[in-house]
Amino acid sequence: MNNLDLWGIILLPLLIFFARIIDVSIGTIRIILVSKGYKLLAPLLGFFEVLIWIIAIGKIMQNLDRWYYYLFYAAGFATGNYLGIILEEMLALGFVGVRVITKKPADLLIEKMKESGYGITIIHAEGATGLVHIIYTTVKRKKLKDLIFMIKEFNPKAFYTIEDIKSVSNVTRPGSGLSGHGHSFLGRKGK
Repeated sequence: MNNLDLWGIILLPLLIFFARIIDVSIGTIRIILVSKGYKLLAPLLGFFEVLIWIIAIGKIMQNLDRWYYYLFYAAGFATGNYLGIILEEMLALGFVGVRVITKKPADLLIEKMKESGYGITIIHAEGATGLVHIIYTTVKRKKLKDLIFMIKEFNPKAFYTIEDIKSVSNVTRPGSGLSGHGHSFLGRKGK
């Protein structure tokens, strides 16, 4: 096998595959940053996403007779989507709103959440099967697993929902990780 065969049969398809992984992963992160209002970082990532995509598609167009390049292109796209989701979970950017609904008296959970620095709002309400306790809080996504563990430790049968929050207003709570006017990470500012 000569160098030309090695390049065309093995190296170039792998280059296309990895280029797609990188550009689609960047695209996934960019979309999340756009939805959260990162005005400078999102376009910067978009520039590199499209630059890499142009290089990959250019190599495909130069080699239309090599059908297996399409498979590497598609496999890179699928893998890039998966990797982008994993990266997004690792970064855990932004805030989420958590609503806990429990029939069991929530005094212990409320006390534990306060001790842990969570700001909470409590509502006593009527559910389909009687009285319930509703607890609202807003947390950084990076702290969500700890909060879920706390909720399940208190009441494994508690019902809870989690919603993404685009921005958080001026908040000051010791230990909560929420303070000031949001954050400023390459163009993102809380409102």
